[in-house]
Amino acid sequence: MHKKEILKGMFVGLMANSIGLLLAATLLGQGDDFTTVIKAAYNEGFLGKLISLGAILNLITFFIFIRKRQDYRARGVLLITICIAICTFIFKLFS
Repeated sequence: MHKKEILKGMFVGLMANSIGLLLAATLLGQGDDFTTVIKAAYNEGFLGKLISLGAILNLITFFIFIRKRQDYRARGVLLITICIAICTFIFKLFS
């Protein structure tokens, strides 16, 4: 039962980060489409920062789950956030 709740939290965290990345790219993209902004961010070396901005929505979902006493879902969101941080670090290290 707990694994299912953690997986639900991980899914919500991944979706929140994806939506946050889309919002960050839209707001900072100055009217360009999503793929153009992502390609430009990669070429200019700030894709990791853009992904990190997208992770801000994970903070909101984490506290919503904590407030609703859904600790295992909050744990899933936290796991995804840590995974994204590690991936961003590795991405930044090798680029």
